[in-house]
Amino acid sequence: MTIDQVRTAHAAEPFRAFVLHLADGRELAVQQREFMAAAPSGRTIVIYQPDDSLNVVDLPLVTGLEFKASASGRRKRPKR
Repeated sequence: MTIDQVRTAHAAEPFRAFVLHLADGRELAVQQREFMAAAPSGRTIVIYQPDDSLNVVDLPLVTGLEFKASASGRRKRPKR
């Protein structure tokens, strides 16, 4: 996984929550855009959780990125 792939998911419009899969089997959810930050070098990312806990992740340990379907199975339509 490259930092460019993670940044593309992070910058997507509209933002969609995603899960990072790690080499040790953990899954870390990025539920909102503001919950993730990348080091300038692009090697390390920090993922915050709603309870204020955080994970510091070495990017070479990320094995995959998955977008989860919404709870209803459909994408929400923008309000007009």
